[in-house]
Amino acid sequence: MRMMPASSDALAEAVQVLRDGGVVAYPTDTLYGLAVDPRNASAVERLFVLKGRHASVAIPLIAATVEQAQTAGEFSPAHLQLARAFWPGPLTIVVPAKASIARLLLGGSSTIAVRVPAHAVATGLAAALEGCITSTSANVSGQPAATNAEQVGSDLGDAIDIVLDGGPSPGGAASTIVEVVDGRVRLVRAGAVSWDRVLESLK
Repeated sequence: MRMMPASSDALAEAVQVLRDGGVVAYPTDTLYGLAVDPRNASAVERLFVLKGRHASVAIPLIAATVEQAQTAGEFSPAHLQLARAFWPGPLTIVVPAKASIARLLLGGSSTIAVRVPAHAVATGLAAALEGCITSTSANVSGQPAATNAEQVGSDLGDAIDIVLDGGPSPGGAASTIVEVVDGRVRLVRAGAVSWDRVLESLK
């Protein structure tokens, strides 16, 4: 495992690691996350193993832009309205997954959750990869989530390839998760964006 300040050179190196099937820890606008290329089934399997995550538990994605998010899932007009109202920010939208996404990420369903965070390192990594990245907390499942690079290194060590050190993460409330079913928005998980704001954005 290498720990690197989150510079442009480090991002380029991290992208190569992702393309080679590796695992990269990176900061987001909430906690530190673990990235693999979601189109690489073997990398996704490695991620589940290192986290000790059950295959029935889906893993969400981070995108750099609304347009990039659309490469991972099918967005209806309502999905796009939500995305444009709240991204970048802490709203995660559940959409039908495209065939390019590794099935293990879906937790047995046919959908994938995705968002564009308000964090330059997270979106920079996805932009440099030219594809979405996974966004699961940088910890073994059931253990406390890491809020800084040192904690990631201590908890996961050589199970990951690179830690991009972007300083302490702010923590706080997790993202709100919503999905659209039969044209109506449904709250999956309450979080940083209030449900009232979600409903107001669709009027």
